[in-house]
Amino acid sequence: MTNHILPFHFLPFFSLLLSTATSSFIGVNFGRVADNLPPPSAVAHFLTSQTTLTSVKLFDCDPQILQAFANTGISLTVNIPNANVIPLTDSAAAQSWVATNILPYHPQTIIRYIAVGNEVHFSGDKTLIANTVKSMKSIHQALLSANITDIKVTTPHSLAILPPLMSPSSGHFQKGYDHVFFGPLLEFHRRTKSPFMVNPYPYFGFNASMIEFAIFKKNDGVLDKATGLKYYNMFDYLMDGVYSAMKRLGYDDVDIAVGETGWPSAGDPTEPAATLDNAISYNGNLVKHLNSGKGTPLMPNRTFDTYIFALFNENLKPSTSEKNYGLFRPDFSAVYDVGVLKSPSQGKGPAKAPVAPSPSDSDQKWCVAKAEATDDKLQGNLDYVCSLGIDCKPIQDGGPCFDPNTVRSHASYAMNAYYHINGQQDYDCYFDGTGVVTDSNPSYEACEYVA
Repeated sequence: MTNHILPFHFLPFFSLLLSTATSSFIGVNFGRVADNLPPPSAVAHFLTSQTTLTSVKLFDCDPQILQAFANTGISLTVNIPNANVIPLTDSAAAQSWVATNILPYHPQTIIRYIAVGNEVHFSGDKTLIANTVKSMKSIHQALLSANITDIKVTTPHSLAILPPLMSPSSGHFQKGYDHVFFGPLLEFHRRTKSPFMVNPYPYFGFNASMIEFAIFKKNDGVLDKATGLKYYNMFDYLMDGVYSAMKRLGYDDVDIAVGETGWPSAGDPTEPAATLDNAISYNGNLVKHLNSGKGTPLMPNRTFDTYIFALFNENLKPSTSEKNYGLFRPDFSAVYDVGVLKSPSQGKGPAKAPVAPSPSDSDQKWCVAKAEATDDKLQGNLDYVCSLGIDCKPIQDGGPCFDPNTVRSHASYAMNAYYHINGQQDYDCYFDGTGVVTDSNPSYEACEYVA
């Protein structure tokens, strides 16, 4: 997610606001800018056992996550970060990327989309922008060369690709990029039957006088005079703006997917709209709207694969609102329920996933590996702890903590055991900067972390 103002211009409509099915899925973005998140295997178990979510979008291609979601029935969208896009214009590099990041996991792990870059236009990097479609073509061809035909290639866009929208029917791509970039991109999507992916965030484009319009509350609506169509929510307004831009280039037949959309449940004093009630209204009504299958005024009965942002609150994000986009806290308790829990009573936490601390555990701490710690450093931690005679049997083959069989998971268990045996001093979790103390119990299923 990138914070930016949407291409949305509402001044002509303030007075109005003041006075007057194709099968698709709803998924979630799994952002990980945090140091207190549960292990991927526990996340996969939680989603399958406690929610109706059927797809997860990543911002990388982490092998631990791909392994954890094997045989779960949940599909993934994996991402190639912007820094890695340009080298993949080379066909050999693209084949190597597919061989390393896709072939070991597919088809046991369902991979629906490969997102090449993220909001490349918003980056302002002209070289990156110029090479994105080339890299998408290389990755697509590498998939075909590996006899993989069920993974589609796309790239997510912020709505900065459109100038400010005076009306949905006026939508068009930024001049200078319309025919040079978006024409070839949309031709690729048409040829490969892949979706044009956009990230509409009404939160970044509304005015205080139109909050009801932004969060699906009752309002007088906004009329598009050119079409005679009236809009009662900002999501449809923005989506039809994208559709109009595509139609202007002759590609209104290309599918559209929503890579990110959401609303923060808390914010700084300067962000008064970032509230729990507004987040519940936006995301909850969005889910209902999408599930209705009625589409938008310009796209009736059309549905969109949609990823809500985000699965968890992320405590390392820079601002209060950015930290609070999650549907769930890292202990799996629900911040609020938008209708994706199998049972509302399960919103307080999963039955067989990482255990949330009870009131009596409130002063308990655990030591786990930092998100940015390398496998080499964590292997050193693992070897060191187990060489001291500390019980490492639970993470050996057949032990309750053996799966997921990764260096990170095993090292976290061993580091936590060392931390508790040595008296739970913060410096006993330092491990040369690779450990972090957390109050979220990382135990999962039959695997109990020492406490």
